[in-house]
Amino acid sequence: MACKREDRFRRNTIAFWLSDEEKAQVEARIILSGLPKGDYYRKSILGQEVTVTVGNYMSNRVAKALEQILEHLKGGNTEDEKLLFQLVKQLLEIRQNENAPAGNRSISETD
Repeated sequence: MACKREDRFRRNTIAFWLSDEEKAQVEARIILSGLPKGDYYRKSILGQEVTVTVGNYMSNRVAKALEQILEHLKGGNTEDEKLLFQLVKQLLEIRQNENAPAGNRSISETD
């Protein structure tokens, strides 16, 4: 159960409106950052650096987001969509290689 507002360190709420597209962009950035939403919003609003967290957990979250993008781009009509589709596909392949045992990685990837 949440504590009372007066017992909280942060007592103030800030709310604002976003379009569906803006909300999707913000949520994608939150996923990629690996931060809780509140931390992401605070850092963004206060102009602090937001960095992408690394690790297996984050790698899995990024891969999931890339898979969703890949699914959305299937059958892309424009040259930009086709290029983006190929780039996302390559990123997912790189991630799969990173999770492979060291003996299965190519020499160029270990340099």
